[in-house]
Amino acid sequence: MLDILVIDDDLRMNQLIVEILSEEGYSAAATSDSREAIILLRERHYDIVITDLKMPYVDGMQILTTAKQSNPDALVVMITAHGTIESAIEAIKKGAYDYIQKPFDPDQLLLIIKRAAEHLFLIYENKRLQREVKSFLQDDIIGVSRAIRDIKGIIEKVAPLDATVLIQGETGTGKELVARQIHKNSARAQKIFLPVNCGALTETLLESELFGHERGAFTGAMAQRKGLFETASGGTIFLDEINNTTASLQVKLLRVLQENMIMRVGSSKPVQVDVRIIAASNANLMEAVNSGTFRRDLFYRLNVVNIDIPPLRQRKDDIPILAYHFLNKYCRKLNKSIKNISLDAIEILNGYSWQGNVRELENVIERAVIMETSSEITPQSLPPEIKGSPADPLSCLHLMTIDEMERFLIMRTLREFKGQKNKAAESLGIDVTTLWRKIKKYNLE
Repeated sequence: MLDILVIDDDLRMNQLIVEILSEEGYSAAATSDSREAIILLRERHYDIVITDLKMPYVDGMQILTTAKQSNPDALVVMITAHGTIESAIEAIKKGAYDYIQKPFDPDQLLLIIKRAAEHLFLIYENKRLQREVKSFLQDDIIGVSRAIRDIKGIIEKVAPLDATVLIQGETGTGKELVARQIHKNSARAQKIFLPVNCGALTETLLESELFGHERGAFTGAMAQRKGLFETASGGTIFLDEINNTTASLQVKLLRVLQENMIMRVGSSKPVQVDVRIIAASNANLMEAVNSGTFRRDLFYRLNVVNIDIPPLRQRKDDIPILAYHFLNKYCRKLNKSIKNISLDAIEILNGYSWQGNVRELENVIERAVIMETSSEITPQSLPPEIKGSPADPLSCLHLMTIDEMERFLIMRTLREFKGQKNKAAESLGIDVTTLWRKIKKYNLE
């Protein structure tokens, strides 16, 4: 709820403004003594200050200065009489948000306050997201959704135990990042982490890369060469897109998991290896097992601990904080000073389906940073295919849990009514007490 202070030496004007604001669900305090107003502003941070420009003892300019000193984000609206417009414009130059001229229409005042509330919501939301982004380490998994919190919990439990882990998720969801976090928090953290894309190499080349080869094993094998399993000894090897391996290679991988032994190409002598295997698949491996394209015994060896990363469209809560994370990253990289992402732009990002997941979002934000010339990412700096997508987040509610759906609806409704809980509760069909309880439950303050 926004804190609003009304200051006017005309008691009737004070009462009128407070009544207008109260009818619209705002909460406002008022004083007709500008000296008392100075004390109140120094004791408490007000979000919006509505003050007369000409008053005894302390004028509106001094009120403006004090309000800004107390709360730099405070928005000050000046009330002016006829013939003092020049002073009001001077006040805006010194930091006032807007002015309104007596006598005014109540709707005119409400329009200014509504715009001010929207502006403050953007400021506070940006600051909240910036704080959350800064709380993450540089290589941490970014996200606040329940799915990401659950994944972090699994990582914390499994990382020290040296167990084999299978990570499943669509392309671009961050499977390698999860694997790196497991390695980083394991006893092998000081040793090497080797990622291998099994889908990027032919079977012959992949086998040679993984297991090494003896001299003369094939044309061009001029000397003995250690494979990645030997190179990564003591560390972790990450086998990405393991679903793309062939049946014969799967047999050899099974032997590594069962016996910690490898056989170089062209050799009959086994070599002992000490390596932790983390595998990843961008397709459902159980379906591949059922269709006969992936060995069942290898699947069970890999699937000691399973981590499923849901696509970005199923964890909408993570989109704003990821967007700010990438904004900071590319502003540093490109030496640009873009501070915010507009609410309209966030709405567009939330409404997009993100088939490329986090990787696609990163590319979009990088492009936006390049294209934007102001201090804020706006819809104009987003690519056409993002802006042209359906912007209705309700279209993907069937992919959420009940709690996630309820949290999303409450968050969206509070945003719609600019934090006015009475109106939000009425729209949601619940009483204000229930709304307060759910706000606390879902940490939406």
